[in-house]
Amino acid sequence: MRKVMAFLVVMAISVSAMAGQITVGFAQLGAESMWRTANTDSIKGEAASRGINLIFSDAQQKQENQIKAVQSFIAQGVDVIGLPPVVNSGWEPVLREAKEAGIPVILADRTVDTSDDSLYVSFIGSNFIMEGESAGNWLVRELKAKYGDVKGEVFELVGTVGAAPAIDRKKGFENVIASYPNLNIVKSQSGDFTRAQGKEVMEAFIKSPEWTKAQTKIIYGHNDDMVLGAIQALEEAGVNPGKECIIIGVDAIADAFEAIAQGKMHVTVECNPLIGPQFYDMVEALVAGKTIPKIVYSNEGTYDYYCAAALLPWRRSLY
Repeated sequence: MRKVMAFLVVMAISVSAMAGQITVGFAQLGAESMWRTANTDSIKGEAASRGINLIFSDAQQKQENQIKAVQSFIAQGVDVIGLPPVVNSGWEPVLREAKEAGIPVILADRTVDTSDDSLYVSFIGSNFIMEGESAGNWLVRELKAKYGDVKGEVFELVGTVGAAPAIDRKKGFENVIASYPNLNIVKSQSGDFTRAQGKEVMEAFIKSPEWTKAQTKIIYGHNDDMVLGAIQALEEAGVNPGKECIIIGVDAIADAFEAIAQGKMHVTVECNPLIGPQFYDMVEALVAGKTIPKIVYSNEGTYDYYCAAALLPWRRSLY
């Protein structure tokens, strides 16, 4: 049976190749958030609209599953591989396998830590450091406007340990607050980018001495889903999230816009998941033998309580 299945896969790819159809292997890292679901929908939907043969894999947030998927794509002889790596490190061997097989790899949404950047042809996605800086700059402006001074205690909900967004959103935020000695991160813990774990981490924060002592409570989450979980924990603990603390998220998902409109959250920094069109533009260029840029950033904004309610219907229409 396995031999029959392998034969059918090879035949399907051969037929696609003879018909001039592009075959792409996309090793999605999982479905940990609404952002990731929108990202997957964009990748799948755009492939279908262009008639691209997409071989899609869901790694369920496990690097070993992604590596197996990439190796499978190599064995199947796809034209291009798309990879949003679940963590930064540990990719050189499999990326080298792809390069030796002559299959270009496009990093989507997340980067890798490698000594040889020729192992991938391009990165498409967000500038995570800039997103962290945008969150920090918004906070500084808000504190100056609200209190006339930049001071407070930050409770940080960190993303998946070792993941590029977690590393860089933290770095960007710290780049900004380093200039303000009275603005400090007093608690920092991973919520793995999920709503459920964001809630668990916030429950632990609320019970901590640092929370009791804090005068100006600030919650900075590396994504909106963790923040929305934290808001649930705050409400269950009898804390008014919009009035007793300042809450900052990243991603700009529709549920975050709704939370801001309801006065439960203050701001979200956009991270655009709808990269399907740009991704396949790059794929088609590569297959045509063209050179593509090493880095392609998506355009993003920052949305707070001044504009979120008015923009909610538009955001709901996106994802």
